[in-house]
Amino acid sequence: MIGTGGPIRGRLYFEVSVLHPSALLLLWMIGVLGSQHVSHPGHIVLVVPLFFLPGVTRHWLGFLRRTRLLLLSLWLILAYHTPGEALEGYAWAPTYEGMAEANLHAMRLLVLLACVAWLFVRLGRSGIIAGLWGLCSPFARFGIDLERLVVRLSLVLGQLEAPLPKGAWRNMLTGEPGGFDGLNVIRIEAQALTLPDLLLPVVAFSAFLFGILW
Repeated sequence: MIGTGGPIRGRLYFEVSVLHPSALLLLWMIGVLGSQHVSHPGHIVLVVPLFFLPGVTRHWLGFLRRTRLLLLSLWLILAYHTPGEALEGYAWAPTYEGMAEANLHAMRLLVLLACVAWLFVRLGRSGIIAGLWGLCSPFARFGIDLERLVVRLSLVLGQLEAPLPKGAWRNMLTGEPGGFDGLNVIRIEAQALTLPDLLLPVVAFSAFLFGILW
């Protein structure tokens, strides 16, 4: 239910922000897509400026710690299962082509985590939810329950932000509750779209298409 009064458990409330979260979320999506179509120098150009922003490095390191096993598994699978010339001719070693492919995809994952860290720092949980709400609002006429979607997204984002206690993965496997109850009140920043909010995503997406088609 969308509320307009004071905070009440289970309601959604709207606040006003200077920048429109939906436009920033679109720009973030375009940046993530663009990072999948560039090589290592392009990744460096995309990522290095993000680390100069306060808080991004801390969030990125936290995400990296949580995905370290995924990152290692991704590298090993690609390095050993990509056909090519074995390293130094050893039968048990990964291939040169596999290591190159593994390094590229590992770098893409690191860039993605950096972009997610920037998104959390720039918008926060409430801003991300507000951006998704704005992007999905036109689909409400097709019967999509936006409030249920927002509540579930809030729980997922809360799990990403909160540090997992020791042994939490065992609770996930056994279906036991993880101890995170989410927010009693979900605040959504809402405001009218301005001309820059409409133009910047269009320009960024046009540049993305030009880059991959050129």
